[in-house]
Formats: sequence, C-alpha cells, structure tokens
Amino acid sequence: MTYCVAVRVDDGLVMLSDTRTNAGMDNIARFRKTFTYEVKGERAIAIMCSGNLSITQEVKSCLSRAIKDSAEDPEIETILNCATMHRAAQLVGDAMRSVQKRYRPTIEMQGSAADASIMVAGQRRGGKPRLYLVYSAGNFIEATADTPFFQIGDHKYGKPILDRIITPVTSLEEATKAVCVSMDSTIRSNLSVGMPLDLTIIQRDAFTFRTRARIEADDEQFAAISRAWSAALRKGFEDLPDVLG
Repeated sequence: MTYCVAVRVDDGLVMLSDTRTNAGMDNIARFRKTFTYEVKGERAIAIMCSGNLSITQEVKSCLSRAIKDSAEDPEIETILNCATMHRAAQLVGDAMRSVQKRYRPTIEMQGSAADASIMVAGQRRGGKPRLYLVYSAGNFIEATADTPFFQIGDHKYGKPILDRIITPVTSLEEATKAVCVSMDSTIRSNLSVGMPLDLTIIQRDAFTFRTRARIEADDEQFAAISRAWSAALRKGFEDLPDVLG
C-alpha cells in the first residue's frame, strides 16, 4: 500500500510520501514514490505516485524520456518547458492515459488492478503554486482554497489532522508538521505504510526546492514529533469532560 500527501498553502507546497510497497504480506519492498524536476530560477515540479507500480513507473519513464529528447529537439513539449502548471498536469494525464491504454487490458486479464493516481505539484515563474490530482483515466482536479490538500493511497488515518489544521494561510512550517503527524498516524494504524519517507517542500516564488529530504526510521526529529503528538492526544483525552455521571 501507499500513503502520499500534498498540501498547497499561500506560502508554497509541502509533500510527504512513504516508500513501502507490498503485493501480499510476504512480498514487501521499498520504492521511491516522489520524483522531482527542476529548472532553477524558472520552475520546480514534484510528482507523487500511488497504485499499480508498473503503470506509474512507465508514466514516469514517459515524462523523463520526453525531457531527455527535448534536449535535442526543443519542439518537444515537456513538464519542464510547457507554458503553465495546468499544461504540466495535462501532460501527466496524457502519459497516464497512453500507458493505461497499452497495459490495462492485459493487467486486468491476469486478475490484477491497473488503477493508479499521480499528484503533480509545483510552480513556474509567472504562475502560482499549483497542486493537481491525476486519475487513472488521465483526467484531473486542482486543489483549491476549500480543498487545499490531496491524499493518495491509504489516506483515512491521516486525514483528520489535515481537516483540522490546513487552511490556505497555514505556514509552511505548520503544514510540514501537519503532514508529518498525518503520516505518523497512518504508519501507526497501517502496517502496509512504512519508513523511510520522502519530504519535499517548494517555497512560493523560489522556483527551486527548499527541501528534498529522506527521513529514515531512526530520524530523531520525526520521532520527537511522533512522541509529542501522542502525548498531546493523551493529555487531550484525559481533559475531556465525563460523559456518564
């Protein structure tokens, strides 16, 4: 299983993903699910993947191949030279649709699921920070002020903290703490989501990555957040008024 979360606030974008992939209790592996693309001073883009691993890896390969080919043929449109972030989401959707058309019938014939989702987050010079969720069919939606975050994978355990904390005016620092707590809650309740984690932060109008960090299982800062959150929950529970007289 997978858990990826991305938040868009006025100050920028925060993304966090786990690396655990499993095809059964005895077949567990680690795969990176966040991938970054950058033209420093012009744009920074991250994609986060969930679902059928062969589908998402092929979509990523299509995007990377186009970027490589554009070095010799500038007419080739890629997520690093397209006019808008909306167009970047369209290019990811086009790649998803093409890969699904090629492989989905065979995958489903073998009894496996071909569904996949990809989040696209970033900012280009002249535009605002944007966050999109691309579905298996290649269509997509954009995060708004009313819905400033997206989750893919097993999201139910990590959603309550985001619902209570994240608004457009939340700072990058607070948004980062919120996604860490969201991930910690998911890891505690779902054995198919696990460390290490990949944290990515894009600060508004920087057009580069503020943070691209791997959080290992022994990371003391993440452990401190986990301990503090657990203590706060226990204290809050103890302070609740009695229900039964």
